[in-house]
Amino acid sequence: MGTYFSDREFARVEPAENAFRSPIPTQVVSNGEFNPPAQTSQQKQVEARIKELADTYGKKLGMDRRRFLQTASGMAAAFLAMNKVFGKVFDVSEAEAADPIVAQARADGTKGQFIMDVQTHWVRDDYNQEGFVGFLKEVNQLEKSGLDPSKITAYDVKFENYVRQIFLNSDTSVAVLSGAPFDDHSWEFLTNQAIADGVKMVNKTAGSTRILGHAVLTPGQPGWMDEVDRALAERPPASWKMYTIGDPLSAKTKYPFRLDDEKLMYRFYEKADKAGIRNICIHKGLMPADYEQSWPDVWKYQTAWDLPKVAKDWPQLNFIIYHGCFRAFMDPPGAAMTEFQKTGDIKWATELSRVPDKSGTQNVYAEMGTSFATTCVIDPRFAAALLGTWIKGLGASNVIWGSDSVFHGSPQWQIEALRRLEIPEDMQKKYGFAPLGPANGRVKNQIFGLNSASMYNINLRASYPRFTEDKFAQLKKEYRMAGTLDSLRDNAAHGWIAKRSV
Repeated sequence: MGTYFSDREFARVEPAENAFRSPIPTQVVSNGEFNPPAQTSQQKQVEARIKELADTYGKKLGMDRRRFLQTASGMAAAFLAMNKVFGKVFDVSEAEAADPIVAQARADGTKGQFIMDVQTHWVRDDYNQEGFVGFLKEVNQLEKSGLDPSKITAYDVKFENYVRQIFLNSDTSVAVLSGAPFDDHSWEFLTNQAIADGVKMVNKTAGSTRILGHAVLTPGQPGWMDEVDRALAERPPASWKMYTIGDPLSAKTKYPFRLDDEKLMYRFYEKADKAGIRNICIHKGLMPADYEQSWPDVWKYQTAWDLPKVAKDWPQLNFIIYHGCFRAFMDPPGAAMTEFQKTGDIKWATELSRVPDKSGTQNVYAEMGTSFATTCVIDPRFAAALLGTWIKGLGASNVIWGSDSVFHGSPQWQIEALRRLEIPEDMQKKYGFAPLGPANGRVKNQIFGLNSASMYNINLRASYPRFTEDKFAQLKKEYRMAGTLDSLRDNAAHGWIAKRSV
């Protein structure tokens, strides 16, 4: 685990574009923040079944395998394959895979759903950190694409492809553009000024507010409060983004901090509160299995240890924990599920879910980016357990949709996965989890967008009609009318995967 793969680690991976182009990834993709695990036997079964279904149904429709898998019926076939291997977790029927009309009818049923993705990224035009480009490919491998590796460049995570994948290739209505801090500043995706400029550019082009922006802060680093003042004076963000670990890619990071450090942090909270920018987004979680050895002294800053006090001291602020404080990012497949079945707990995520009981407040939230995507393709039953844990402790009103795209390619497969996911009845009874309900039911509508709309003061009655009539909506309609929308769904991932056996 580190900023760059070692020669030994590189020998074990290959570009995610070499992966099978499935509507749902059939093995884990790493963005370079972790070493991707090998494809499991169950994932191999899923991939084989997807190919069988694609060949069978595609032939009847006069399509080859790849073309079929770009359609709504192809997406349905992938979920059928997942259910075949993991048991019935996703709501899908054979009729959707066999008949494009049936698949389209289901899609039409969620056409008006408001989806706000609070964790999205693109990198600056002059970004040339090739180590990160490969690193991205790994995270995306969850989506399993098969692009020609010779064509993989930083373009895949730059602005043009971002607009294509987020607003044309998915049902996302509004996005939040984020960034990340690195001790080596050459790794930074976008400066705060670039984020602000990008937000203005997208919204001006769209003719509506399609995107909001973070200001990334680096508490403890020289001049960090000067950046707070600069942001407030020159380019007020929609919310703030921080990493309590410091640099998320380096175990030698120099600036970890606690949210409840009164001397360091409370003067910032005072300014944020006074300015009315009260959404504080914090990266926590995503540590390797050997975190105590590989990240000594600093791993604790990724846990929920500092949340009860800060939540109680600042009830007027919203503390949105990115990745939902899920620790077991790249553990051996099944390890986290085995632990959950024994204890009923999910390390760090369960600790997060208990903050309301400890603090007596309701101002802590779990954001789902990457945690949902990775668990969903490794073991969807565990993804259901993770979601159930967050909802049981925090409430459905405090779980937030985020995809961590465009690093994962189009977020559409993740959207479809949540729409179709249900917590199995045996898990509901054993652990006291409530059902998630239908794709456009109360719980999923809250998670997909209503919770975030409330926090970001988006008046959907006034704003939503514009999202369906603006320039991006017109472009999407033109693609659909031309019959080319499905062809845009390249099922591509951009990162690294464990080398596949020949």
